[in-house]
Amino acid sequence: MDNELAEQASPSSKLPIIAVMVALIGLSDSVYLTVQHLTAAPVPCSIISGCETVLTSAYAEMAGVPTAAFGAAAYFAAFSLALLAAFGNRAAWMLFGVLSIVMAAFTLWLLYLQAFVIGAFCQFCLLSALTTGVLFVIAALSGFWRRSV
Repeated sequence: MDNELAEQASPSSKLPIIAVMVALIGLSDSVYLTVQHLTAAPVPCSIISGCETVLTSAYAEMAGVPTAAFGAAAYFAAFSLALLAAFGNRAAWMLFGVLSIVMAAFTLWLLYLQAFVIGAFCQFCLLSALTTGVLFVIAALSGFWRRSV
């Protein structure tokens, strides 16, 4: 019983809840971009220019599916796994960790494309990259704290 109380009080026990909230940000961003892509509506870029260049590039779709839709699916999976982990499902948290690695690797590829192939950046894509990076850090931190407890 004391171990259970100590685990609930540890910083890592709050990480699944934080991951749920961060995944919702990524999900919202990806769904917005998917809807904008499917409706061919312009995306307002107020912070940086380049959204239209990125979002209309050849990399905006894969096999006819908007790239953002894959992001929405990944963020929904991350949200679901983190929510299950918040209720104590350790297997879901392990899957969340694996998913965060895959998402981070894919995000690095997308950032490479924006920087070196397309030559433009999209603020919504950068928000998604930041969100994925935070999810990856959350998963990494939880692994660190689990080993130290």
